[in-house]
Amino acid sequence: MSILLDMPYARFLGLTEREQDGAVIVTLPFAEALIGNPVLPALHGGATAALLEITATVQVAATWPGARLPKPINVSVAYLRSGRPQDVHARARIGKAGRRVAYVLAEAWQDDPANPIATLTAHFLLSA
Repeated sequence: MSILLDMPYARFLGLTEREQDGAVIVTLPFAEALIGNPVLPALHGGATAALLEITATVQVAATWPGARLPKPINVSVAYLRSGRPQDVHARARIGKAGRRVAYVLAEAWQDDPANPIATLTAHFLLSA
């Protein structure tokens, strides 16, 4: 069972996941309600940040499946370019992990994973 089903905001956004080359890929399907700037149009940065944080959480939970749901300690998002009105994909990787804390990096892209629209760095608490 997917951890996304246990996350109300992930369900609200309609996030889906798949595995590719050992990494979890989470997809945010485009919806008109996600437009933050109708002039461009561009996706809302909050939706992009939520996708990245949820993707990082899912990757940490997949890496340590028996542990409690990881809790973010700090999160930093860098917006690199405007998100166009289309689906967004994200993946995360564990940069370093100890017994209690994991450092995670995540990227969100639309057409090409080599051209991310936003990145995330975060620390997650693995156990209380």
